Amino acid sequence: MALDGSLFLHLNEQFYHLHGHRAGASEARSWERSIPVLVAALNEAGLGGVEVILEYALPLNSKRADAVLAGTDPVTGEPSYVVVELKQWSQCTPDEDDPTLCQVGGYGRPVLNPIEQVRRYCQYIANFNGAVAGHPDRVSGVAYLHNATEFGVGGLRAIELDDQGQLFTAERRGAFLDYLRAKLSGNSGAHAADEFLSGTPVPSRQLMSVAAEEVRDRERFVLLDEQQVAYRMVLNAVREAKRSDHKEVVVVTGGPGTGKSVIALSMLGELYRQGVPALHATGSQSFTTTMRKVAGSRKREVQDLFKYFNSFMTAEKNTLDVLICDEAHRIRQTSANRYTPAARRTGKRQIDELIDVARVPVFLLDEHQVVRPGEMGTVAEIRAAAAAKGLACKVVPLDSQFRCGGSDAYLRWVVRLLGLEPGGPLAWSPDGRMRLQVADSPEEMERFLEERRAQGYGARIAAGYCWPWSKEPKPGEPLAADVAIGDWARPWNVRGERGVAGAPPAALWATDPAGFGQVGCVYTAQGFEYDWSGVIIGPDLVWRGDRWVTDRTASKDPVFRKSTPDEDVDRLIRNTYKVLLTRGMVGTVVHSTDPETRDKLRELVGSREAVAAL
Repeated sequence: MALDGSLFLHLNEQFYHLHGHRAGASEARSWERSIPVLVAALNEAGLGGVEVILEYALPLNSKRADAVLAGTDPVTGEPSYVVVELKQWSQCTPDEDDPTLCQVGGYGRPVLNPIEQVRRYCQYIANFNGAVAGHPDRVSGVAYLHNATEFGVGGLRAIELDDQGQLFTAERRGAFLDYLRAKLSGNSGAHAADEFLSGTPVPSRQLMSVAAEEVRDRERFVLLDEQQVAYRMVLNAVREAKRSDHKEVVVVTGGPGTGKSVIALSMLGELYRQGVPALHATGSQSFTTTMRKVAGSRKREVQDLFKYFNSFMTAEKNTLDVLICDEAHRIRQTSANRYTPAARRTGKRQIDELIDVARVPVFLLDEHQVVRPGEMGTVAEIRAAAAAKGLACKVVPLDSQFRCGGSDAYLRWVVRLLGLEPGGPLAWSPDGRMRLQVADSPEEMERFLEERRAQGYGARIAAGYCWPWSKEPKPGEPLAADVAIGDWARPWNVRGERGVAGAPPAALWATDPAGFGQVGCVYTAQGFEYDWSGVIIGPDLVWRGDRWVTDRTASKDPVFRKSTPDEDVDRLIRNTYKVLLTRGMVGTVVHSTDPETRDKLRELVGSREAVAAL
């Protein structure tokens, strides 16, 4: 198929079927030009029996390896897999300061050295594909730059260290064939391919459960592609700032689950181990409190690494080498509030405080997660603040995502559903990665999630802020069941910092199993993830005719004031539901309190019979 041109057409159709949109021009061009080269090499090497898995989607991740060759080891007879990264580059040079990055003509910023890229794919597959999780030696990796000469790209080999990261060029085609023959026999690879594709994804290392090792001991997450580029760029900026005594701002931007907090922890852990003065800060009490509790469970100094954005009002300039601002979309106009003493009211903007306090301030953000009036953490705002101070500002976008089962199709469905991208809502087409169901009642949702919990999954129910929130009860009294829908009623999550009647404190609602008994709001869910997510869409967002209608009078959120413009309320309510709908790692169950909206969701998601298999 590759040689007669039909594979290119087949892949285009398959891509559209799985993702709901056409492949980009560069990706389609690589199918047309690179795959035939790989096929010819396998045939010439006498490896016609090897199975070729094209565009292999990494488990729990939207990244795809160009090809995985599945066969048997010519010596041991055991399954053997070669991950192949195909590049059409003819020339590429290592970055002057960091050989794990490289410069390619036409690219505006550094990219990951393809040797490092394929090595990390191998490590990730060995960590998360159950078929090889206990046998990492069965996975090898190679970057094949079939248009390149040794003169053009040979400098990239400075980081070749092991079998999981090798590089071959057109001039070394014979060596490439020898490499393939050393890894794969000519026997059929069908059984090995079946085993590989059916390998159960090893559960993702949840961010909070490994924070202690990440910060205190060693890197536990495998960062891929632009994640590793962002990580390296920050470390390089830190080194350069110390060497040349200058400041630089770095912005890492990406949607939910693109790994921003994983990058933040990886950076903090590495800087902490090097003894570099660095802190982690957020605008979220839940996130910061949880980090302090989990990552600093045994060392007070680790707890002290986690601060709030308003912690730097009186700090001197360049006190830190690095400040890592996670969830930076939560940055507010000012750090002062009604409790701030007059002596500390400097009138300084919060963004300026955060930039001033560190030689390298790092901002990780998602502009679509702004859910409160007054939050102003955007790329444009940070760029402008840096420019006003005469500082360089680098922006690193993250594209792949790890939440929602690594399903790009689901994230696209959510943003199109809510009108955050043009084109209107899409019918949900199951992609085998993320599961989606509509519940006709909160009772049905709760029963379904209880069944998932009985199977060992984590689950939470969250809702739009459409019900009043009672004060904390007196000691010994239960939480008030504020979220009432028909005969079903459950309490909101605890407001304060202490558990109440067996329910965890607000900051731990998303991570403590006891949080299932209460309904979470966007402020306790944001920044966290759980296996199954139940989302109740309240009367503040309803479908009428052919469009969404937001009803600000149905919102009980005290942050919305009369002075908040209608268009801001509309945007913030939609962003709220985007946050809630993108917390699940395995699946989402959604219920609307409005009958017409439920009918629309059912129309988009499918019939009850179609989702019963969930």
